[in-house]
Amino acid sequence: CRQALRSAAGPEVDFARAEREHQLYVGVLRGKLGLQVLELPADESLPDCVFVEDVAVVCEETALLTRPGAPSRRKEVEAMKRVLESLNLNIIEMTDENATLDGGDVLFTGREFFVGLSRRTNQRGAEILADTFKDYAVSTVPVYDSLHLKGFCSMAGPNLIAIGSSEAAQKALKTMQQMSDHRYDKLTVPDDAAANCIYLNIPSKGHVLLHRAPEEYPESAKVFEKLKDHMLIPIANTELEKVDGSLTCCSVLINKASEL
Repeated sequence: CRQALRSAAGPEVDFARAEREHQLYVGVLRGKLGLQVLELPADESLPDCVFVEDVAVVCEETALLTRPGAPSRRKEVEAMKRVLESLNLNIIEMTDENATLDGGDVLFTGREFFVGLSRRTNQRGAEILADTFKDYAVSTVPVYDSLHLKGFCSMAGPNLIAIGSSEAAQKALKTMQQMSDHRYDKLTVPDDAAANCIYLNIPSKGHVLLHRAPEEYPESAKVFEKLKDHMLIPIANTELEKVDGSLTCCSVLINKASEL
């Protein structure tokens, strides 16, 4: 974890605690929610490989393998390619050397894509995503003061965008609203990092939301607790956050009936 990329110096990652938090995360998806979970093997030569979201964007039966903005992360795509091939998805590879795209910059609302133009994702990467998912509108959003677009926003329901309170987050939301033909509801939380949550619609469970734990972000947790129609599951992410990790970073959700 000492070699993991990080945008700012700070306290060291407590590796044992990071493992416990990650095991809880996987346990919630597999045990509590009954999802089928494929765990990629750890690769000690790739310190950021736990953040699987960045190397693939999956929508319906198509998977776009990205070209991460950090050169040290590009080999992470190989393991993801193998596992997505085993699921018989239609795989598109981003081979253009002028393109960069991190999955953390891709927000799919169910109706359209918003792609953050950030330190890790450029215009060419967004164009290849648009070419790959032609059935959906794709809009680009400049990202400032955050590594990724989803560093301060995510979907918290079928039509609900969770958004942080910072000026950068609110400016990005305004851009998204101006670019979209659709009107979204918004859930504003005090802490940008807490706006990254995982929404799932599971037939047997209904609306499910994994969000940051109250001991980490108490004021933001109070906002999520107002969502009375959701099954709310607080998840701690104290250690991976030190190396710019969010809840969505650690999984790629695939809506596919599959016998694994």
